[in-house]
Amino acid sequence: MSQYTGEFKILHPENMNARVCVVVGTRPGIVMFSPIIRQLEQSGADFFVLHTGQHYSQNMDGVLFTDLSLKQPKYRLESVQYCKYHGEQTAEMLKGIERVLLDERPRMVLVGGDANTNLAGALAACKLHLKVGHVEAGERSFDWSMPEEHNRVIIDHISNYLFATGEKAKNNLIREAIRGSIIVSGNPIVDACYQNLEFARRRNAQRRFDVESKQFILVTLHREENTDNPTRLRSALEAIHAVGVELGLTPLMFTHPRTQKRIEALGLSSAVRNGIRFEEPIGYLDFLDMLASAALVCTDSGGVQQEACILKTPALTFRDNTEWTETIEMGANLLVGVDPHAAVEGARTMVHKCGTWSQPFGDGSAAERIVSTVIKEIGR
Repeated sequence: MSQYTGEFKILHPENMNARVCVVVGTRPGIVMFSPIIRQLEQSGADFFVLHTGQHYSQNMDGVLFTDLSLKQPKYRLESVQYCKYHGEQTAEMLKGIERVLLDERPRMVLVGGDANTNLAGALAACKLHLKVGHVEAGERSFDWSMPEEHNRVIIDHISNYLFATGEKAKNNLIREAIRGSIIVSGNPIVDACYQNLEFARRRNAQRRFDVESKQFILVTLHREENTDNPTRLRSALEAIHAVGVELGLTPLMFTHPRTQKRIEALGLSSAVRNGIRFEEPIGYLDFLDMLASAALVCTDSGGVQQEACILKTPALTFRDNTEWTETIEMGANLLVGVDPHAAVEGARTMVHKCGTWSQPFGDGSAAERIVSTVIKEIGR
């Protein structure tokens, strides 16, 4: 393989290799791409994985590749962990990804979701005239104050292949006059849940955390609109405590590093510790087991909303809107903001539902459909 020598600012088809680059950088992104990576391996495709370093905690994503029996990424951008702001972080990733793409010269780059990682990967590929495939294309919260919404829209408008989770996402893309090809693939999160749940069950995380099935509330809280706003963070923690009291169950919160820092900075640790059990982040398989076993999940995570719906665990979402509106329509999820009263009322409604909804994200064959399209493209 020829290495980048600085003479190209864009790549032409004759300069490209028949391979695909998979860009990951966050824990949810690695989980989502795990079945796609497995399918690429099974298909004998020439591919490599680039980790942008957006999530750099060992507990957050370092153990994921081992837990999921995936090879470690060929590339990992180490400098991104020192970037604090959105623009700085995205720029550093863009610079690093561009250098790798110029060296490897793949024909196609796959990104998935709405994190800064995916925006940087899509932009770098587009500028070099490489084909871009966006997994989870077409999802919209219609809240332009969210950085993730900016990323989703921009990525979709510069992608060549848009892998939509369902008809609603497809219709969003059609309304926006997207130029790329739309493929309704289903969501590979379904594939990941189905493939990994059996392995997760064997780990029996409940025993290690001394909780019984359906006798605890699982909590995740990490979005900036909650953690970076002292009023919202305090209110969210009060709501979680109130839900636990109402249901007579202990909220078990695996605390994101950012959330833990904010709680400590605000001096909330002692104020909220009574009634909420705080634990360090855990690996994906352990989390999957805990999510499938919880009576209720309180979260602001898009990925957890999907996984809870798939695993038939009722959810309260601590946000004012969601891109995963299907979970609301199916009755699997309820938006409660961070209001304690709304959270308690929502908990009363949701805790008795116990998986009475249909699964809206596909049949578990999304990875196969996505990789089939990818192989056709890189083989052109």
